[in-house]
Amino acid sequence: MNFELTEEQIMIRQAARDFAQTELKPGVIERDEHQKFPAEQVKMLGELGFLGMMVSPKYGGSGMDAISYVLAMEELSKIDASASVVVSVNNSLVCYGLEKYGNDFQKEKYLVPLAKGEKIGAFCLSEPEAGSDATSQKTTAVDMGDHYLLNGVKNWITNGNSASTYLVIAQTHPEKRHHGINALIVEKGMEGFEVGAKENKLGIRGSDTHSLMFTDVKVPKENRIGDDGFGFKFAMNTLEGGRIGIAAQALGIASGAYELALNYSKERKAFGKTIADLQATQFKLADMATEIEAARLLCLKAAWLKDQGQPYAQASSMAKLFASEVAMRTTVEAVQIHGGYGFVKEYHVERLMRDAKITQIYEGTSEIQRIVISREVLK
Repeated sequence: MNFELTEEQIMIRQAARDFAQTELKPGVIERDEHQKFPAEQVKMLGELGFLGMMVSPKYGGSGMDAISYVLAMEELSKIDASASVVVSVNNSLVCYGLEKYGNDFQKEKYLVPLAKGEKIGAFCLSEPEAGSDATSQKTTAVDMGDHYLLNGVKNWITNGNSASTYLVIAQTHPEKRHHGINALIVEKGMEGFEVGAKENKLGIRGSDTHSLMFTDVKVPKENRIGDDGFGFKFAMNTLEGGRIGIAAQALGIASGAYELALNYSKERKAFGKTIADLQATQFKLADMATEIEAARLLCLKAAWLKDQGQPYAQASSMAKLFASEVAMRTTVEAVQIHGGYGFVKEYHVERLMRDAKITQIYEGTSEIQRIVISREVLK
């Protein structure tokens, strides 16, 4: 085993850390308060190569490995999970899906601007009645010969309004159930495509989460990814990699909260000593540090398996399950260590606690991860 990072990986981690501190941190509380999408910061992330990290340079990407991606996601998420989720969706779900399963035309037209950060992508699977049960797609894509006629509603779509390119999962052959589902590339501005109101959320409030409505949207046949009926498999395979991104986001939220709590405990005095001198605080910090390190190793192992071309479904689900639950526990304890100040926005930890919750829900709830893991171990 080799636990050492390469020089390039260390540089990428440092670049992400510097960006988070200098560009994300200054306005993060205000963006959360006003539900403001970090448009300027996302544009800069694109220019720095963070929106197409793992895409081949042939298609405008940075050609980095999944380990570098995890390192960058952790650092960005320590400060602003609303910005890091844009990085995660664009990399793990949209760019990855297009590069692995798209044809040359689709890669040239859609992947290149996405990888360069010139455009942002969205992954559209969830519906009002199809969250965890992704087989129950009510959005339909009727085959009309040279195009599909798309009708339906998608819910809780990250980058819902800021995206230009949408990967939409829809049912073409209901009688075939999940074998009749297709993945279509939809462009913003296509006639009949509307973006609904922004969701008013508990956490990641800077991220623009919207419902999308499709009414007789004509999608050219050339915009279908893979063979007819490949859509469900496309979605599930893509989500395997997406879970590494969200696991790393959860890890970052946890480690960000831990660092704040650790520093605060050394400054805050009670009963004539710092609260870091109290065993009750020391034990909390010990548990937080241990769980975060375990989550980090799970994330890195899943990324390493992906880089090696080995199966990583079980590893990515384990990483997401554990890291998201660690994020929730750690942020709650971080607020507790801060005491009354933890309840105040300017100390950041209450926001991290709110942001942590979504990591247990999106891209497969903790319950779904347990189903995936149990299926793998029972094979």
